[in-house]
Amino acid sequence: MSAAEVEARLGDLPDWGIDQHKLFRHFVFSNFVDAWGFMSQVALLAETMNHHPEWSNVYNRVEIYLTTHDADGISEKDFALASQIDSLL
Repeated sequence: MSAAEVEARLGDLPDWGIDQHKLFRHFVFSNFVDAWGFMSQVALLAETMNHHPEWSNVYNRVEIYLTTHDADGISEKDFALASQIDSLL
């Protein structure tokens, strides 16, 4: 996707942004168990879509980066997974 296409699509995902040329979102939960449960749900989504995030977790915080390595950048797959992730909240 071009930079303009990515910017236009970000309007559909207001809590997501761009960081390091990847779709990015920072999540904060009430505790570690809630953060880990969320990550487990995302893992199941990602596996069914065969599109896996780059992510990190520290206590109640989760950071997710989405990019499509085959496309060498952000693709429709990233926006689809981000939308599905948002639907878990």
